[in-house]
Amino acid sequence: CGHATLASAAVVMERLEPKRGEVVFHSASGPLRVTRTPDGYSMDFPARPAVRMDAPPAGIAEAIGVVPLEVHVHAANYLALLDSPAMVRALTPDFAAIARLDRPGLIVTAQGEGEFDFTSRYFAPAKGVDEDPVTGGAHCMLAPFWAPRLRKQAFVARQASRRGGTVRCAVEGDRVRLEGRCVFYLEGEAEF
Repeated sequence: CGHATLASAAVVMERLEPKRGEVVFHSASGPLRVTRTPDGYSMDFPARPAVRMDAPPAGIAEAIGVVPLEVHVHAANYLALLDSPAMVRALTPDFAAIARLDRPGLIVTAQGEGEFDFTSRYFAPAKGVDEDPVTGGAHCMLAPFWAPRLRKQAFVARQASRRGGTVRCAVEGDRVRLEGRCVFYLEGEAEF
């Protein structure tokens, strides 16, 4: 979980040990390394390479309301390639149909425009999140998907949810580096 990893690292490096420059969390995915950068934090996650499906599930087109150009699959998600960022932004998905898919999430993506290398949205109603506003885990699949297509390893991506977010990510071997910032908005103390 990118959000929890980033938040936990920020608490350790900003509040508990302010001079610390790196934290390593030991997780079911293996070690997750978070390093302080001049603009925030860099997180190191396992890449999620996907395989193109010859016969994608029919439910995907019905769930998003358009026929994708390609569909790729990984144990964690389906990935549907669309023709343009405008198509990605304009989707009005059927969340109940997405929840019935045999993967917990569905990523839709298209090559980017302007400053962005690619655009995406992420739907995971089976996990209780109709649309995740910005998703580190999805970018662990998106970065290796786009690397051979764009012939590059580092990206500036746009997740086009209503809130939206910019994600800086890079493929580094079998890992994906995600960069982000944290903002402390609430702090408190518990008394026992």
